[in-house]
Amino acid sequence: MGQEIDQSKFKKTDFARFQQALEKETRLLADWFANNTFTSQKLIGGFELEAWLIDDDFRPAPVNEQYLDALNDPLAVPELAKFNVEVNSTPQCLHGNALKRMEMELNQTWQRCTEVAQETGVKLLMTGILPTVRDSDLTLANMSKMTRYKALNEQVFRMRGGKPIKLDIHGREHLVTEHQDVMLESAATSFQIHLQVPIDHSVDCYNTAIILSAPMVAMSANSPFLFGKDLWDETRIPLFEQSVAVGGMAGAAFGPVRRVSFGTDFARGSLMDCFEENLQHFPVLLPIHCSDIPEEMSHLALHNGTIWRWNRPLIGFDEKGTPHVRIEHRVTAAGPSVIDLIANAAFFFGLSNFCLYEPGESLAGKITFAQARDNFYAAAKQGLNATFVWKDKNISVLGLLRETLLPQARKGLERLELAADDIDTYLGVVEARLGKACNGAVWQRQFVEKYGRDMKALTEAYYERQCSGLPVHEWDI
Repeated sequence: MGQEIDQSKFKKTDFARFQQALEKETRLLADWFANNTFTSQKLIGGFELEAWLIDDDFRPAPVNEQYLDALNDPLAVPELAKFNVEVNSTPQCLHGNALKRMEMELNQTWQRCTEVAQETGVKLLMTGILPTVRDSDLTLANMSKMTRYKALNEQVFRMRGGKPIKLDIHGREHLVTEHQDVMLESAATSFQIHLQVPIDHSVDCYNTAIILSAPMVAMSANSPFLFGKDLWDETRIPLFEQSVAVGGMAGAAFGPVRRVSFGTDFARGSLMDCFEENLQHFPVLLPIHCSDIPEEMSHLALHNGTIWRWNRPLIGFDEKGTPHVRIEHRVTAAGPSVIDLIANAAFFFGLSNFCLYEPGESLAGKITFAQARDNFYAAAKQGLNATFVWKDKNISVLGLLRETLLPQARKGLERLELAADDIDTYLGVVEARLGKACNGAVWQRQFVEKYGRDMKALTEAYYERQCSGLPVHEWDI
């Protein structure tokens, strides 16, 4: 979905032509998996960060077109709403001082983005859901001026038969609202971690990412409030799932297989399982005619980009044109600070590597898909207070993170031969966060408990502390 398109109105022939190209590329991809036609490099990491533009009243500022023109940086692109932007990273081979390089690059990019925001008369903020965003902000008038978003909106409602999207979240409080557009999606902003893996380990890596989604959400939850309501610790999860509520093939437009979901199962034989499911269960949403060269996988990539599993396999290409596989881990919220984000990524990279390469430590077969899914939603609802079923035992998420997963993440990073000081720095942030049982959601709720439900005051205080560069466990109330 990152590419721009040149039309938003489609004919039946457009869908038929796209479907034909998609089937051809899917068959070719199956051959690639069968013949192991992928690059076999070491683990490579990267990320995407979605952020908010806000005004002096700490409310959404719908000016991303002017802002991005002034910024003029290829690593920054528009998002669905005019008050959102996305910042991308340069992929790093996970070795040596890769984590420090990631932090330095993000800090430099973020500082430049912040300076241009100030010059443009706005501020830049990273958070899972902006506390001051109102239902009335999420309208088509605030949709970014890109054809792909207009087309997405039209096609979602075509598939829904014009039926409005209903948001219904039961949390500490209850929120119900309806929309005749997909703009609810723009209230959910993420930090998406990418991990490129050797093809021989891609199934295990994908399944491991699914299982690790629950502890990752609990550790990094940062979205307790929406439209003034106190809901889930990571309200972004149900918000995004319900904001593009479109199901599978004709006759199943309202379920049970959804385009935004935890998925339907682990991958079994290969990650080809996911792309076969894409073809068999999800109708084409944006039938744009792309490249006529099947080896570029352009139709397959566009179709995959309209199916938002919380863990999504991607096909990419290196500078020589050799295909590779990477996992997009989409579960963590944006913010609270740059160092928090890199700590979250380091934790995920370390745990993934530990589970893949430490003898006998694979999580496959020890946690069922149903357990992984239930853990995920328990984490989204309750954050660090959640209880998981982990290897058939009930365990508190704090105990699991502190006593088991944090030491495993350290071993995984050490196996990658990452710099010892960097491992200490970033896992030290995670350890201190767990020691204080404080993530972004906890801090936001503590602020509201002390000062009342003033979303502007909360956002202003959050912004000031984010600007300090300190990790969230060091923020005062």
